[in-house]
Amino acid sequence: MFKKVPLLRALKHDRWVRPYLHHYRKTLILAISLGIITFICGGGLMFCAGFLISKSATHPENILLVYVPIVLTRAFGIARPAFRYVERLVSHNWVLKMTSRLRQKLYDSLEEDATIFNSKYQLGDILGLLSDDVHHIQNFYLRTIFPMLVAWGLFAIIVIALGILSPLMGLWMLLVFALMIIAIPLWSVLVNGARQEYEKQVKDDLYVNLTDNVLGVGDWVLAGRGKEYLQLHDENELQVLATEKAMHRFERLRDFLVQMLVLLMAVSLLFWGAARFGGQPGGPANWIAAFVLAVFPLIDAFAPLPAAAQETNVYTKSLVRLNGLNAGQSVPTTNVPQLAGPYEIRVKDLHYTYPHTKRPVLRGIDLTIKPGEKLAILGKSGAGKSTLAALLRGDRVPTSGAVTLNGVATSQFGDHIAGYIGVINQQPYLFNTTVANNIRLGNEEASDDQVWDVLKRVGLAEMVKALPHGIETKVDEAGLRFSGGERHRLALARILLKDTPIVLLDEPTVGLDPITEQAVIDTILNQLAGKNLIWITHHLQGIERFDQVVFIEDGQLEMHGKPAELWANNARYRELKKADQGL
Repeated sequence: MFKKVPLLRALKHDRWVRPYLHHYRKTLILAISLGIITFICGGGLMFCAGFLISKSATHPENILLVYVPIVLTRAFGIARPAFRYVERLVSHNWVLKMTSRLRQKLYDSLEEDATIFNSKYQLGDILGLLSDDVHHIQNFYLRTIFPMLVAWGLFAIIVIALGILSPLMGLWMLLVFALMIIAIPLWSVLVNGARQEYEKQVKDDLYVNLTDNVLGVGDWVLAGRGKEYLQLHDENELQVLATEKAMHRFERLRDFLVQMLVLLMAVSLLFWGAARFGGQPGGPANWIAAFVLAVFPLIDAFAPLPAAAQETNVYTKSLVRLNGLNAGQSVPTTNVPQLAGPYEIRVKDLHYTYPHTKRPVLRGIDLTIKPGEKLAILGKSGAGKSTLAALLRGDRVPTSGAVTLNGVATSQFGDHIAGYIGVINQQPYLFNTTVANNIRLGNEEASDDQVWDVLKRVGLAEMVKALPHGIETKVDEAGLRFSGGERHRLALARILLKDTPIVLLDEPTVGLDPITEQAVIDTILNQLAGKNLIWITHHLQGIERFDQVVFIEDGQLEMHGKPAELWANNARYRELKKADQGL
């Protein structure tokens, strides 16, 4: 959870947006000026039209009293949409140019500091960051900063102009407009802004929960907890709906009060115009109509401010989160030790908590994976299996405890860890290039003979030979030319070409039918014999061929031992094994 930070303080320490405020300050000033001129033209149009209509209903003393308002009405009528169009072009150009730089900076931050970034955020949080935060910064300027500055400029002009005509009326309008652009927006920030911030937090939780649960939906189904999964999702949705209903009730009340203030302005100008211009030739009606009608287009500049102001809490949180991306220091990867085999992985009193959520994921994990040993990690969705895998590979830094490879913390290797640990994900990705290029991701210097050798080892040589151009055949985007089992075998071919001593497999057979799954398991275990093998799975098929089996639940090791020993001594393991086999 983020601490509540006032918007001004967030902007003061901002390293993302402030540079562009200075760099594009001329464009910013131009956009605000055009916005003020647009509303002045709108007010001038209605002022002249009101005067013209009422004046034309009487006998004008001079034709210029009608002709001049006609010309001004036409001039303001043309100028208003023209200035509005140019203002939208300038303001949106400024904002979109700024946010495009922000997105580029965000992606650069992810690329340059992937380990720290991944340690601070879960996948659902990253989706929220990428989809919401920069978008919120964009809306912050288009819906809050620009309209607020335009409104304040109009506020000053209106109060000064009316103050010159009548100091008392100027003071009255100062009070009424202040209620509309200061008091009610502040009320919205304090009341509805808090609800909106809570709504965003609930939606962020939905990102996390939905991501975790969808990726692990097989675990829910296998455990017979499908109804529980739907109930959990419905509860989160109901929280969002309840908050939205409360916000809508407040918004209706707030909008009613704003309309009452508009009515108060119109009535005030009506009586003031009658008193101030009652002695003018032709009566006060001409000026009453002009002043009263001039109010209505100006309201468009003031009425949206309360709704825009209440979102500043959300904008502040997004700004703080963006500025917090590089708050930590990258793990140094210089002078990485060159390790010699055999390789042993030790996990000692491992604890891990995501800094963003403060939710503990792993608690007190102790493991030793000896050279050449095969370890299977089991657990339901959200138990911490994938987090443990990321810690083993050094993609995350432990909150406390240690994960070491031959005594060196895996987080210290950085990108060099790829020379020791290879990974096969649950959905191996194939790029839209040749088969050979996809396999050579494991070793760019590999010859064609070496490529054919690993294809033969994974049982794909005959299939690839039958392709139009053999290993030079281009695959479709994401490898859709191949079946799921074939994509997994191609991923294994990459690993064989890389020849890393340790291989981590994250749900490598998910989505495969039982026959293909067993074939892929046999191929992987046969071809990776003698290597350290870490297998993350929710299926127990082929589990008896592993040296160790651990079951993680609520971030702790609930079962740990050899498959035969667990079958003999652990009733829960037997139940899981039978359920997996459909017995």
